[in-house]
Amino acid sequence: MKRLRKALFRNPAVQSFLGAVAAGYIWLVRATSRWVDENEEMAADAWAGSKPVIIAFWHNRLFLMPHCWSSSAPFHMLISSHADGRLISKTVSWFGISTVTGSSSKGGTQAMRELVRHLNAGTSVGITPDGPRGPRMRANDGAISLAKLTGATILPTAVATGRRKVLSTWDKLIVPLPFARGARVWGTPISVSKDYTAEEIAQLRETLERSLIAVSNRADTLVGQSQIPPAKAQGTDNARA
Repeated sequence: MKRLRKALFRNPAVQSFLGAVAAGYIWLVRATSRWVDENEEMAADAWAGSKPVIIAFWHNRLFLMPHCWSSSAPFHMLISSHADGRLISKTVSWFGISTVTGSSSKGGTQAMRELVRHLNAGTSVGITPDGPRGPRMRANDGAISLAKLTGATILPTAVATGRRKVLSTWDKLIVPLPFARGARVWGTPISVSKDYTAEEIAQLRETLERSLIAVSNRADTLVGQSQIPPAKAQGTDNARA
């Protein structure tokens, strides 16, 4: 039975159906929630399509991510190649968001090259710096490397709702519930010079991690939710497979 469920979940037709249902649910949450925005001017140029950015957000807020792209400008989001990643791709496509399949933790991969191409063409992209497998809320080098290659700034972002279900997954995935308060928070953009050393890159990774934790905590506070703590640090090596 478990094998059958997995096979059904991976079926393209089933995933298309589930993606449509998930998109409808996200629209319901958006329409029935009372939203407050903080520092949204940080994203104004990206929304206008005049200055591409790398939008960074934690993996556990994937369901909330479509709420923070308030624009018809092209946008590409990095998604894992696993079955759940394909489902997310089907879901966000309903919001005009395209996806790139791969991992941000390997700078030489085809996915990273494609993201570089999109940014150089003037299109903003989205990355989960703790994806695809964690540790939770611990940043890898993917977004920093991408910013160094393209000159695009990184924009830390978080969304929260006053009613939610937190799943028992590695990332503590948040399922927002409708009829609640909602908050969207943007942090201070992070710039990365092409001349930065490995030590400076490591420091920026820590800066990104702290900023993402801060905007996530702020969004949760604005809607009266408890804060989700990051996983315990596992040394200085945050590389992902």
